Amino acid sequence: MSRFLQAVKEPVARKAIRYLKCNAPEWLARVTVREGPRLRRRFWQPGGGYDRNTTSAKVLRAAIDYLHANPVRRGLVPTAEDWEWSSTRWYAGRRPVKLEMDQSVLTELARE
Repeated sequence: MSRFLQAVKEPVARKAIRYLKCNAPEWLARVTVREGPRLRRRFWQPGGGYDRNTTSAKVLRAAIDYLHANPVRRGLVPTAEDWEWSSTRWYAGRRPVKLEMDQSVLTELARE
């Protein structure tokens, strides 16, 4: 599992850091951490994460709400909808969005 996560996360992190360097260098300080004598850009939080099975729309909605709150908890934005890379905007009906979601997800969540 760790090799799979690395294969998924590493290219995303590299692209994100490259984007920040070119378009928003003032944000680099927020992802820079000291590990011993060296400084690193850390896009993902340390650790292996927490696996769970999603068995119902209610559990899925709770996971989505938790993820949407991450930029707010980190102090990056005052509300989840203010984070332009979040699907929160889509769920709130704000358009245009950077992350267009599948309408069937919203339909399924609304059923529960």
